[in-house]
Amino acid sequence: MSRFHASGRAGRRAETLALLWLMTKGFWPLARRHGGKGGEIDLILRRGRLVIFVEVKQRASLALALEAVSAEKRRLITRTVRGWLARNPWAMRCSLRADAVFLAPWHRPRHMPGVFELIV
Repeated sequence: MSRFHASGRAGRRAETLALLWLMTKGFWPLARRHGGKGGEIDLILRRGRLVIFVEVKQRASLALALEAVSAEKRRLITRTVRGWLARNPWAMRCSLRADAVFLAPWHRPRHMPGVFELIV
């Protein structure tokens, strides 16, 4: 198996773990791996009147995972969020937030609400 396929499978497992973790906090999935122009949102979830756009990062350590949401990644996520909102105008009546879930071996998932400000 190529590194590309192994990496993709590991990413999907990380997203599934993050999704299950957030569902224990009362969030309900709206979309998974939503792609747009040059970017992808790993998870989109809702709890009441809150919609969160989640970036999932899995690294060898939590410190490396925390560093993985770069300025360029934030820009691409914001642009993809705008596209999703254009197709889901009902969500503009909700509170919107950019969150992240960081995963590392032998650690519980770390959910960081509002990891960066969404400008939509």
